[in-house]
Amino acid sequence: MQAEAHSCERSQTALAENPAPRMQPAFEHALDAFDAWLRVERMVATNTLYAYRADLLRFGYWLAEQNIALTEVSHPTMSDYVVRLNADGLDTRSIARHRTSIRQLFKFLVREGLAKSDPTRLLAAQRPARKLPDVLTEREVTLLLTTPDPATTLGLRDRAMLELMYATGLRVSELVKLPMAAWHSGPSGAPSAFLRVRGKGSKERLIPLGSTTGARLARYVAEIRSHIDPELVQKSLFLSQQGRAMTRQNFWLRITGYARAAGIRTPVTPHGLRHAFATHLVEHDADLRAVQAMLGHADIATTQIYTHIARSRLQKVHADYHPRGK
Repeated sequence: MQAEAHSCERSQTALAENPAPRMQPAFEHALDAFDAWLRVERMVATNTLYAYRADLLRFGYWLAEQNIALTEVSHPTMSDYVVRLNADGLDTRSIARHRTSIRQLFKFLVREGLAKSDPTRLLAAQRPARKLPDVLTEREVTLLLTTPDPATTLGLRDRAMLELMYATGLRVSELVKLPMAAWHSGPSGAPSAFLRVRGKGSKERLIPLGSTTGARLARYVAEIRSHIDPELVQKSLFLSQQGRAMTRQNFWLRITGYARAAGIRTPVTPHGLRHAFATHLVEHDADLRAVQAMLGHADIATTQIYTHIARSRLQKVHADYHPRGK
């Protein structure tokens, strides 16, 4: 609680140094009512009261800055606020605490009849902190992608699959189930423009394709797939040599074999390429909401892990190479 109080003091100091628009009266009244309920009905500790109020003041000032009324707060509003907290440099635990504070406020308002609905109810529950996954460097990805020999049938197919997975961040289940119809070519015979992917919960998303990946995919279809299945009996884009759809297990074996051949020491899995896709986008300053859309995450908080991966990698580089980094 002492550390939490210090964190709240820093938040209020930041607010004082960077004045925000005046908080809306409706939010002030709601905050005062919530504060009184916590003190009188719940009899919460002083430090907890202080933490709730600091978090909610920050939220209230942000709403005023965005000109969003308390009655207009929605699930997208909450997702945008999480993005803002992340951009402000808050760590995972601090953001989780802010989410909890706001969720408790709206539960109180609904219970007291001061709000008609709870916009936080769709927020995914904050998961416990977990170990950040090992992520391939851009050099390791290049080594992996260039290991399959495109002069061979399997090499050309596998390189197309690896490049497509890294270029789009597909889940391995999405990759092996990808139908031919998901691939949409650009105009005038240009390489693929985008993929139409159906992911978890049958939710559909569009993912753009670069010219290099599109050209690799087009070559695979023209030189390999069209000969294996000329009548288009199979719906799947990627086929085995027997003309059947690829399996997750088969692709797993292929990718780990190429990683060993390339001499990559970082553990390599199909999901590792998805992690690399997202992490490298964030490291190159991609908008977190765009990364969320391409990954097919329902909640921005799930995507947020990649900002922490990027930060941890920068810290390691600093520690390893700066003379004062240790």
